[in-house]
Amino acid sequence: MFWISTALLALFILPGIFFAGSEMALEGTKHLGLPMWFHWELSIGKFIGGLILVLPFIPARVKEWAYVAFGIDFISATIALVAVDGFVPMSFFPMITFVLLIISYVTFHKLREKATV
Repeated sequence: MFWISTALLALFILPGIFFAGSEMALEGTKHLGLPMWFHWELSIGKFIGGLILVLPFIPARVKEWAYVAFGIDFISATIALVAVDGFVPMSFFPMITFVLLIISYVTFHKLREKATV
């Protein structure tokens, strides 16, 4: 379950760096009223965080902070979309990835517990 949820997250997060300069991505940032420097910072940070989650040799404490950062990102994205677009179904799309993040996080700790027993 850990690898399935984490792989799905990675498939959503990691390719984003290759499309960060696309017209659609830039327009989405503009639509939310966010500055372009934030767009680039978030794109690079998400790519690094995605690598941290999938690489098995990264220390658990570093992975914990990546989970926290992604949790803040997905919740903030939902808040921003609701604030700009209102309560429409697409405003809650980041919550789907948030649920995957929670599943990955919980199963990550279950695996660690199993490994220490």
